Amino acid sequence: MAKKAKKAAKKAAKKPAKKAAKKAAKKVVKKAAKKAAPKKAKKSARKPNAAFMAALTPSPTLAEVVGSKPLPRTEVIKKIWDYIKKNGLQDSKNRRMINADGKLKTLFDGKDQISMFELAKVVSKHVK
Repeated sequence: MAKKAKKAAKKAAKKPAKKAAKKAAKKVVKKAAKKAAPKKAKKSARKPNAAFMAALTPSPTLAEVVGSKPLPRTEVIKKIWDYIKKNGLQDSKNRRMINADGKLKTLFDGKDQISMFELAKVVSKHVK
């Protein structure tokens, strides 16, 4: 009777071990399959919009801030932001607002403060 109990105990111990080994093997196979699966080709890098890259001539008012040579619209905005940050013209409480100094006040049509979302509108009035 004791021999039968020992055999039954060994079989019971082997079954879960075999199942666990099979599950582990399946997981390894799945992981290997995921790694080996061909990856999708990445899309080509975004092409810049030609309209943004076209050089625009700034008005004399805008030229005081960004310079007089023709620049793409993106560079004009960057130079205005450089000027704003260099002179600390961003409002300290509401960072979306830009305070005007002497040069920017003429650019902003006499307003003391504009929203940064209005900046593109202001630039479009002062470039050709």
